[in-house]
Amino acid sequence: MPQSNEPSYYSTLGLHPSASVIDIRRAYRELSKRYHPDSTELPAAVATPKFQQINEAYATLSNPERRLNYDIKIGYSRFGVIQAPPDLHHPVSSAYDYSKSAYLDASDGLRPTGGDRPLSSGEIFALFILAVTLVGCLLLAIAIGLTRGDQALQTQVPQPTVTLQQPISSVGRGDRLQVK
Repeated sequence: MPQSNEPSYYSTLGLHPSASVIDIRRAYRELSKRYHPDSTELPAAVATPKFQQINEAYATLSNPERRLNYDIKIGYSRFGVIQAPPDLHHPVSSAYDYSKSAYLDASDGLRPTGGDRPLSSGEIFALFILAVTLVGCLLLAIAIGLTRGDQALQTQVPQPTVTLQQPISSVGRGDRLQVK
């Protein structure tokens, strides 16, 4: 358990231990803007230690494994009670499966299943470019269809070609070919 005079990482960021990764990131960004030594009006002696505390709290709470260990250390559990494993003498054979956890790593872009997040400006721009390209292709296809449509719909019947055959001259009996 942390000492009573040392605030928890959650209280440093002004959050409840059940806060989501998005809430943690949002609180960190707001506080880092407020206490950053280069942008605050507070004296550097006050802003720098506070900014370091905020960074330390965010580094721990944004990493799923470190957050889980920290939650165990402070005695918080999403299940309400931390229970000892049934067999303390048996080593754990498998690694912790984070896909079943409510914790997510904020740095790798993973999202909880079914979780929604707003689109970033880059994603919105990419969708805009995709839509403009699709509309442009459709307009180009329509324009080509209108300009060449009359030619494409006309069927050309091939004209029969007339070939003149030369009469085959017969070889007379007296004209024999000699084969050597």
